[in-house]
Amino acid sequence: MKLSVSAELCMGHGRCYALAPEVYEPDDEGYNSARGEIIEVADEHAHSAARGARACPEGAIEIVAGGPATKEPR
Repeated sequence: MKLSVSAELCMGHGRCYALAPEVYEPDDEGYNSARGEIIEVADEHAHSAARGARACPEGAIEIVAGGPATKEPR
C-alpha cells in the first residue's frame, strides 16, 4: 500500500499517528512527518494505515496504491 500525505492539507491534528503510530509519526511541530511525501506501508499495517487516513479531518492522507483487502470494523 502507498499513501500520499498532503503538505497543504495537513493541519497537525495528530489523529493519524494517535491511531496508527506504527505507520505515522509526528514531526517536531506536531504535523505528520511524511507531509509532501508518498510512503510505502507494509501489508501487516495496511488496516491501521487506512484507519489513520480515515481519521484525518482534513483528508490529507490519500491511499494511492493498494489498500486493505477488507474493511476494518470501527
